[in-house]
Amino acid sequence: MNPPATTATWHEANQRYLTAALGRVRAALERHATRTEASHEARAASASPDGAPWHGPDLDGGGEMAPPALEQLCATFGLSAFERDVLLLCAGVELEASFAALCADAQGEAQRPFPTFGLALAALPEAHWSALTPSAPLRRWRLLDVGAGSSLTASPLRIDERVLHFLAGVQHLDEHLAGFVRPAAVPEGGLVPSHRAVAERIAATWSQEASRGRLSAIQLCGNEAAGKRAVAAAACALVGLQLFVMPADALPTSPADLDTLVRLWEREAALGSGALLLDCEDLPPGDAARERLVSQFIEAVGSPLLVAARERWPLRHRPLVVLDLDKPTRPEQSAFWEGTLGGQAPTLNGQIDRLTAQFDLSTPTIEAACARARGQIPPGGEAAPAEMEAFLWEACRVQARQHLEGLAHCIEPVAAWDDLVLPTLQRQTLRDIVAQVRQRVRVYETWGFAARSKRGLGISALFAGPSGTGKTMAAEVLAHELRLDLYHIDLSQVVSKYIGETEKNLRRVFDAAEEGGAVLLFDEADALFGKRSEVKDSHDRYANIEVSYLLQRMETYRGLAILTTNMKNALDDAFQRRIRFMVTFPFPDAAQRAEIWRRIFPPETPTEGLDVEQLACLNVTGGIIRNIALHAAFLAADAGEPVRMAHLLRAARSVYARLEKPLTDNEIRGWL
Repeated sequence: MNPPATTATWHEANQRYLTAALGRVRAALERHATRTEASHEARAASASPDGAPWHGPDLDGGGEMAPPALEQLCATFGLSAFERDVLLLCAGVELEASFAALCADAQGEAQRPFPTFGLALAALPEAHWSALTPSAPLRRWRLLDVGAGSSLTASPLRIDERVLHFLAGVQHLDEHLAGFVRPAAVPEGGLVPSHRAVAERIAATWSQEASRGRLSAIQLCGNEAAGKRAVAAAACALVGLQLFVMPADALPTSPADLDTLVRLWEREAALGSGALLLDCEDLPPGDAARERLVSQFIEAVGSPLLVAARERWPLRHRPLVVLDLDKPTRPEQSAFWEGTLGGQAPTLNGQIDRLTAQFDLSTPTIEAACARARGQIPPGGEAAPAEMEAFLWEACRVQARQHLEGLAHCIEPVAAWDDLVLPTLQRQTLRDIVAQVRQRVRVYETWGFAARSKRGLGISALFAGPSGTGKTMAAEVLAHELRLDLYHIDLSQVVSKYIGETEKNLRRVFDAAEEGGAVLLFDEADALFGKRSEVKDSHDRYANIEVSYLLQRMETYRGLAILTTNMKNALDDAFQRRIRFMVTFPFPDAAQRAEIWRRIFPPETPTEGLDVEQLACLNVTGGIIRNIALHAAFLAADAGEPVRMAHLLRAARSVYARLEKPLTDNEIRGWL
């Protein structure tokens, strides 16, 4: 528990009380050193350090006196009168120079200027051997350290530094915990209403359970990591606790070290009125040993504990209250945007609604995005509404990117509609995709379609066709048009041979992408989303679960998910039925190939004598055309010449040889 309010009055009174208590123990040492009997007055003083009851400051105006730190500590850990005096004996050596010499005199050896259990048993009143045991408070709670000696009773004793400072009325985090936990502050801007309701429920649960002695562990589920910390800190503040956060991967694997950590934390929680949030958000999926370790820690800790994790932890010996915490609702996000932007909000002409429609951000991320956007404004200047809108949009993209780092590769979308050569029907379908992404909030929420059903609201597209026909470029064009990030999902990092790992990896990808509404590109998706197999064994059953999980996430993902495949027929039939858009990318005919050749060279590239009709005779896809053009550009640059047909012929032969494809005379007739 915390010492009373840090007023000068309390500290002065606490110091007087501690000094008197030390004086009583010093007198006992002196009596033992001189082998004299204690006086009647000294025996009477044992009930109170200064012969009078404690008179500390009145903290709340209600007449209750705040106890001194020594009394708080004794009550918290259940110290007997003898254990209290042993602790004071050790504190005296640190606080008063005379104690060391007295210890040496009392033990009859100048080389022993330190307290021992043997000295305490001989010199202090009401001595009992049980105070020495490891399960007794002094050693169980590590209030003092036992040094090396010839025996337990002859070993040096030293008060723990955290306990010493507490007795002096000084609060600080135990240095042994500094590498494990860190304090969390209550958010200055407060909580949105839905999050405040969760914080109040936590506080009410703990308040109702206070008489039981051990509180339920609280688990906060959902993908709102930043919100969990803010809610936990606010809930702790409501019941007068200070929140500390510890990542689950910091837990020691040794049972002895884990037990030490539990003891040190519980002591810290008692001394500093602390609660702990165990952060399991970044725990590697599938690490069964680490998950068991987390469960052991949760069940071992008896102090107020919260757990931030996506899935419920199975506990046997401790009650667990599970609460879901989602991102702030769109109205809450809009209100928070307006409050954070202040006077700039009315000038944005509906841009806040567009931001909340596209980006699903937590309140700290919104604050960071606003700060980044304001940082783009020149010092002393002002941003026009259009400029501020662009700054905010880009800031939202930047804030959302960090959650996808390591899970997918970000492709900078630079391709535009003019770079894409496709039949009219396919181009129109792509524009329809853009329209649905832009208008999904209006149709789903304002026009009420989401209220009818939560299924099938995700916008997904399947791009099917041979390699090099423009599938990835089309995804890039969509991302560029929507001003969103495009993330290429590395299937080698997603698919796992271990049961259950693939869906865990998919969950991480989708959860991370939700915040920024990024465009997800699953290239060559048939490798991951193939047809569900007949169930012959457990592996078949779990493989089907992976496909079913993906179907569910694709239907609920609030952004745009694009799948590409060279083999459309290899995809699961049920999967294809749930895809919103299907775009077939055909092998380009001669007219389309000619158009690709007309657009393939940037305006800055010098060319001379190129015949696109002859070049279109090459029976290849747009991807191969690009490779040939790029190869020819390097040949021409090295020769100091503009790109000519000769360079393209040499490049075509090289690319065809690499593809092990014959270059026929009909394809290159008339090139030179």
